[in-house]
Amino acid sequence: MGGGDIEVTAIELNPEIAKIYQDFFPNDKVIVADAHEYLLEHFQEFDFIWTSPPCPTHSRVRKVTTHQNPPIYPDMKLYEEILLLEGYFKGKWVVENVISWYEPLIKPYVFREHYYWSNFVIDGKKHKKRHIDGTKEELQNNLEIDISKYQGIDKIKALRNCVEPKAGLEIFNMAFKNKQITLI
Repeated sequence: MGGGDIEVTAIELNPEIAKIYQDFFPNDKVIVADAHEYLLEHFQEFDFIWTSPPCPTHSRVRKVTTHQNPPIYPDMKLYEEILLLEGYFKGKWVVENVISWYEPLIKPYVFREHYYWSNFVIDGKKHKKRHIDGTKEELQNNLEIDISKYQGIDKIKALRNCVEPKAGLEIFNMAFKNKQITLI
């Protein structure tokens, strides 16, 4: 499995974010749609699925800022996706989310200060911390991307929500131990 024979389909609800993704990855197929619904309707079409459902309702930050954010129900799409993939999907899969303010209902792996649920072992014992704090410039440097030319989005939020490319690659390589992939 080399870098040239991997087909990637990315699903993004926000058209502005989808445009940025397409600019950075012009060979990937980008679909503007609700990823949760798309997953349910199309999961059987893929060999590997990485999903990252919305995290704000699970976040420790939201919990400690209840003086600014009133209590709300946690978005259970996270667990819906884990259970769907665990019960029905035949390929390799990963569900990524923040470390929650509550004890997870399904035990995750911890890797770079994030939770990951998967049907393969994710070894996070010797890995550095995530870099989600800092200025826009610091976040861009840590992610090795530049989104300064884009308008119409909260850039700090977008950068904090990015999967770190190197972390994603490490996890992908854990899923396919005998078939190492490199970033180009």
